Amino acid sequence: MSAPANAELRFLVVDALAGVQTFARQLLEGFGFPAHSIRCASDTDSALALGLEFKPDFLITDWFAKAGMNGIALYQRLKTANPGCRLALLSFEVTPAHEAEAHAAGSRFLLRKPFTADDLKSTMQRSLELLATERPELAQRLNAVIKAQQGPGKLPVKLALPPLPPQLRAGDRVQYGNATDTVQFVVVRSGELVVQLKGKPELVPAHKLQRL
Repeated sequence: MSAPANAELRFLVVDALAGVQTFARQLLEGFGFPAHSIRCASDTDSALALGLEFKPDFLITDWFAKAGMNGIALYQRLKTANPGCRLALLSFEVTPAHEAEAHAAGSRFLLRKPFTADDLKSTMQRSLELLATERPELAQRLNAVIKAQQGPGKLPVKLALPPLPPQLRAGDRVQYGNATDTVQFVVVRSGELVVQLKGKPELVPAHKLQRL
């Protein structure tokens, strides 16, 4: 069963970090996709509720390995609403097992975090080029979008990837300032990854820590 023809593509971006959501939205808008065709969510549960109504053509999601419903499971659920939906995955951890699972799910890419603006731009551009061969009704527009973005400096000047935190787990040894500490808890607060160090009450943004 194929998805119905649409006048424009719909994108759903799912990531716990608000900065990644903003970055991906700016990237897609820089490619020429209208703001109303791009939705964002912070977790897979809210993404499912949104996606079943929004029916995205392209799901760009974190792996969410520790969530009750990971990114691949979210994709499988959303395909019931739009069988033509495509998947793209982002993850701090990329192992051969992850790559095999992503390939089996039909993911267009598995991009390791942290990534640069150029990394995501070039990876997304290749996916759009492939999509243009699969969706004849959108091929002309997609090819025009891709052509307009070829060459350096084509994305908005303001587009810059915010610093992504390192992958951290409880028990990891880290350097914070001039001291060496141990991670006790890792949590997401308001879309930001923060860490409580052992024996210390304050929460520290993860991007300020260096993993040892």
